[in-house]
Amino acid sequence: MMLDIDSIREMVVNFAVLYGMKLLVALVILVVGTWIIRRLNKLIQNLMVRKGVDESLRPFLGSILNVTLWVLLIVLVIAQLGVEMTSFIAVLGSAGLAIGLALQGSLSNFAGGVLILTIKPFRVGDYIEAQGQGGTVHLINIFNTVLKTADNKTIYLPNGPLASTVVVNYSVEATRRVELLFTVSVHNDIGKVRSLIQELIAQDERVLQEPAPVIVVTNFAEHAITISTRIWCNRADYWALYWDMNEKAKAAFEQNNIAMPVPKREVFSFESGPSQPAVGA
Repeated sequence: MMLDIDSIREMVVNFAVLYGMKLLVALVILVVGTWIIRRLNKLIQNLMVRKGVDESLRPFLGSILNVTLWVLLIVLVIAQLGVEMTSFIAVLGSAGLAIGLALQGSLSNFAGGVLILTIKPFRVGDYIEAQGQGGTVHLINIFNTVLKTADNKTIYLPNGPLASTVVVNYSVEATRRVELLFTVSVHNDIGKVRSLIQELIAQDERVLQEPAPVIVVTNFAEHAITISTRIWCNRADYWALYWDMNEKAKAAFEQNNIAMPVPKREVFSFESGPSQPAVGA
């Protein structure tokens, strides 16, 4: 009985010495590798900033680098534990195939992210509309694009559908056209209304002279006419100019007695007449 206990004790000690050292070394590799990965991520991010890498590309490249480094670290730790790498790679390949089939949508989003960063229909900081949503591009990640709305909401758009849908980018061109619709009564002098609008345009330095402003009648109804005013401005002045021109036009119309359209309504009154005698009564 003593021999059996001594044999078991010796086997346990040998096992602990053999595999305990491997486990300790694997743990050291894991801790040191984690520290190195964090340092490398910061170093690469700072290097991309200094080299002027596109801001849209930095998070994407950083994510890919981080995933690659972690995969390498895990492989090193498993190899240190004595696991046969051929078998491990075979198991990893089978698992990767199963995961790939289960995560087809995520792989589609990954491919969409690559296409977005390659074709660059938008960049970080651009204001876009896509998939019924609108906002400023905040981040382009591996699987999704993050938008910030004007009222500070965060929207996550999957990259797969985003790469294959219609995207309206309001930040590509340096200038934009502002279209203003002024509806006035048909009894006004169109020439006078046009002159007032031209004065407002001439007084605002934000309005560009090329392309030239256009003032035309776009609708003529029974009680009202609609005058469309199309002017161009720098992209940053769009909303401020749009709001100011509407406010100034209202004040100018009131000062110059430009009548607003008043729809007419006719009211009919039906009164029952005297009853008629029935035929043959």
